[in-house]
Amino acid sequence: VQLQASGGGLVQTGGFLRLSCAASGFVVTANTTRWYRQAPGKQREWVAMITIGGFTNVVDSVKGRFTISRDNAKNTMSLQMNSLKPEDTAVYYCAAVVRSAEYWGHGTLVTVSS
Repeated sequence: VQLQASGGGLVQTGGFLRLSCAASGFVVTANTTRWYRQAPGKQREWVAMITIGGFTNVVDSVKGRFTISRDNAKNTMSLQMNSLKPEDTAVYYCAAVVRSAEYWGHGTLVTVSS
């Protein structure tokens, strides 16, 4: 199982980014997948998830701004982030629960300037 996040970068407040996560060794539609983030000096926090059945949920702080999705054909998952705020600055990680174990990819840095 491997995951590789990409798409991070530097953006101004109010801007947008789309993170992608390439998956291998498993099928994204057959497993629960998640996005987490870790801001400087803070603990890692869960941001969004999409279940096998397609149910999605996001943490309250990003509701209405972030959307999680997946692409069956490409076997990828994405996190669309709109109306970005400085407090969204963090390293973002994609993860997947495969056979009851959670796997993580390397993160991608998102920096939102004020």
